[in-house]
Amino acid sequence: MAQIHLEIVTPDRKVLSQPVDYVGAPGIEGEFGIMANHVPFLSALGIGNLYYKENGKYYYVFVAGGFAEVNNNKVTILAEVAERAAEIDVSRARIAKERAEERLRIQKEEMDFARARAALQRSLARMRCRSSAETAGTCTM
Repeated sequence: MAQIHLEIVTPDRKVLSQPVDYVGAPGIEGEFGIMANHVPFLSALGIGNLYYKENGKYYYVFVAGGFAEVNNNKVTILAEVAERAAEIDVSRARIAKERAEERLRIQKEEMDFARARAALQRSLARMRCRSSAETAGTCTM
């Protein structure tokens, strides 16, 4: 099977750079998939789980915000936040989820609901990412 090069970069670091068989990512308009020889493509990223297939196994990376560019058999993910599944601290994500849920319950006028909703979305996506990787048996550093 022909491969495509996947590179995931944040402002802080390069998270991943390697050839893969398939990439699935959360676009703001919905999930999209990329294989070798895909047409050039640009999309804003939403909050969710990017996954890629390599040698028959699926691997997961939590991403939040940024852009995905596909060109010349290369997928470049420029993400505001990206964490491999094994890097996710589930207990920290659970605490963030509970804190965001509590903020949404309070419903005070000065409360920034969009920010609380985004925090909740990020924490849930992190927990799903870790769970998916553990189920697939690919939750390693």
